Amino acid sequence: MREVNEDASAYAGQRATAEAIERGGGGGLSVDALLAKVRTAAAPVPTGSDGGVAAAADPDVVPDVKGPGAAVPDVVPDVKGPAAVVPDVEALAAAIAAVAGRHLPEGHLSPDVDFFDAGGTSVGAVELVAALEDELGMEIALDDVFADARPTSLAHRWLSTAHTTATLSAPTTSESRTSEVARTLPVPAPRTVPAVPVTPAPDSTARPEDLDQILADLALADRLPWTGDPEPLPPRRILLTGATGFLGSHMLLDLLRHSDAHVYCLVRAADEEAALGRLGEALRRYELPWSSEVRRRVTVLPGDIRRPHLGLSDELWTTLTHELDSVVGVAAAVDFLRGYQSLRQSNVVGSLTLAELAATGRPKPLHHISSIAVFNEVGITAMGEDDPLAHVDRLVAGYDQTKWAAEVALRRARDHGLIVTALRPGGIGGHTRTGAYNPQDLSSGLLSAFGRFRTVPAFNHLNAAPVDWVSRVAVGVVCEPDAWGYDYNLTGVPNTLDDVVRDMALGGMHVRVQDWDEWRTHALARLEAEPVPELAFLTRVLQSPTALRLCEATLKGPAATAERTAALVEALGQRPAARYDAQAQLRTFERLAQDGLARLPHKDDQPYLWFSETTEGGVGPVGAPADTPCSMALTLSLASMYQLVKERRVDVTGELTCAAVHPEPLVVEHGDVWIRPEEGIPQRHGMRHRLLSYRLALRDAEGGRWWLEGHKYARARRDVWRQTRALTVEIGREGAPAALAGELVVPADTYLRDQVDGIKVDPRLTSQEKRAAKLTWLAWFGLEMGRGLLGPFARAAADLLDLRRTTTPSEHPR
Repeated sequence: MREVNEDASAYAGQRATAEAIERGGGGGLSVDALLAKVRTAAAPVPTGSDGGVAAAADPDVVPDVKGPGAAVPDVVPDVKGPAAVVPDVEALAAAIAAVAGRHLPEGHLSPDVDFFDAGGTSVGAVELVAALEDELGMEIALDDVFADARPTSLAHRWLSTAHTTATLSAPTTSESRTSEVARTLPVPAPRTVPAVPVTPAPDSTARPEDLDQILADLALADRLPWTGDPEPLPPRRILLTGATGFLGSHMLLDLLRHSDAHVYCLVRAADEEAALGRLGEALRRYELPWSSEVRRRVTVLPGDIRRPHLGLSDELWTTLTHELDSVVGVAAAVDFLRGYQSLRQSNVVGSLTLAELAATGRPKPLHHISSIAVFNEVGITAMGEDDPLAHVDRLVAGYDQTKWAAEVALRRARDHGLIVTALRPGGIGGHTRTGAYNPQDLSSGLLSAFGRFRTVPAFNHLNAAPVDWVSRVAVGVVCEPDAWGYDYNLTGVPNTLDDVVRDMALGGMHVRVQDWDEWRTHALARLEAEPVPELAFLTRVLQSPTALRLCEATLKGPAATAERTAALVEALGQRPAARYDAQAQLRTFERLAQDGLARLPHKDDQPYLWFSETTEGGVGPVGAPADTPCSMALTLSLASMYQLVKERRVDVTGELTCAAVHPEPLVVEHGDVWIRPEEGIPQRHGMRHRLLSYRLALRDAEGGRWWLEGHKYARARRDVWRQTRALTVEIGREGAPAALAGELVVPADTYLRDQVDGIKVDPRLTSQEKRAAKLTWLAWFGLEMGRGLLGPFARAAADLLDLRRTTTPSEHPR
């Protein structure tokens, strides 16, 4: 790194070069030319060994001065003494924009446009940081890009933090190598990524520039028009934003199901055809119908919530102001890494634009989807529907700040007569029936990590509810005039740490509780060792000091309360809030496992519950007497209760001893027992109902492979006790038909000893959890066996009561 020459003649040369650039200009140039201009403006004059001016520079190297002018550099005193030359901010911003454009769908970016608003992603931001360092020599922290990703802001921030000088290198291309001129630019002090674990300062506050912008944005609400009260009638024409998002798509379907309204959906797209395609794709992605009836009651409006008048024509805007009955704002940029400046256009200005639409022309209520994040202050004691919001200067995450600013600005809009309803979901979990989930939701990401890594950070409460419940309650508010104008917490019943641990244990996912820093370190190590593309966003969250502050507030905050929401749900006759427990999460965990985000229990895992079963009897060639002694010593186990609920299957290991098969015992390589397969429906028209089905893959001492298939049957007879113990079996070589058949019976004196008193449970569970697991298994298995044994008797009773004089032609005599 070359030092700035303090010689007056050197400075004079730099000044002259800068003035030449100003006269020549820099607009419309390539990245290489812009960099060459910026570099030339700050290039030091080489010096000789004696400290004087060295020999003249290479005459073949001539600075490019053909374009429009650039600003004259200012002289800023260096903290160490020498004067440093600040390069042209506009030229530097243009160079940053050119590099950033390569990471965008459209391939270009204006210096005053936010990288994320132009379509950039979190992955693209990581690549941009690396590219700026490699190509421009600018070391910018990823958090700075997320805070404000406008190239102009990045240039200002990079220059304002300058403490030393360093050479800024041009992109390495053949063109740049021929025209490269060495020069120095002030650069910030080296910045390093905080080591794990990160301990945020307890008194950390928001950035001053963000607070200034928040105050300016709140003042925008004072410019809204005055309006009167809307008609207290269920809406017939509704504008819905965010219909392609997770919550918005479910709300669209609920609005169509539970009202007669026609819904206008604002979709970010170039034209109506593209908007219609986006909406249909989103509904199908979340397993929602996209039928002709849905399309008949939906009008798609291509637009953009970030633009004035939502990007609509003046004529269409005016039409909507007079025809709409209600405005529902769901659209929001949800990113826990981006800063306030990067998110405000979508989350704050967009909400105020919807307020302008609602207040203009015909009076309309505005239903605003806010977030429980407005309370995300570390140390807050209450999160009730009418409790004070967090102190904005203690909200660090940009997403929290924007939701706070939007809700407070809309409270000001109420002073103008606008009816504003604030609906605050917490974490939005997957659908309880379809399992559809939002992969970018922080709650989903955390649950995925809990199930995948089998560890849980110590927390107070998780304020989360399934999307189907949140959507249904929100739509109930929209359609009920008496519910307008209030604040609602749509957080359901909060989960405690004990709830989550117990639910996951019930599903066979026994987790270890760690403190926050330990869990974060462990999760990052696992994500690095076993990369999961779908959880890349969680990796970035866990590495970001800002996002860590958000996680701390989320996990250590109190339980949200929702008395008003509960009263409304009861008045509307809707399903009351229930804890988002293991049963409700079942389908979501299946989808997460299918997509690689979670790992369901496997039969190779530590069993959740197991017991022994011994059988004795005889087998013989098919069709011959079963006079050869045969016995089995098996261990039946469950990896999780999920296995019972979903598959009604039990894993089997053990040995088969049968001289007719092999002199030595055969080992069970793989085995399953199905409880009441096919719901116990009898085969053909017989009276035998299958209670249990056994399928075992066996291997003898010489490597030969065999199979065994057996069934326990229920019949309408008095020997019910024996029916639960007698197993009819067939045995054959792999790939060949059955060679042996017979019956094996569980001895009466071992049944209760082994299969009731002898039940073993995972030792990692507490004594209370062990009792619960054992009782749950016995209750479930007893119920299934009772249903199976009752079936034949019910069928026999139906036959006895059949008083028809003639049988149907297809009926077989029994």
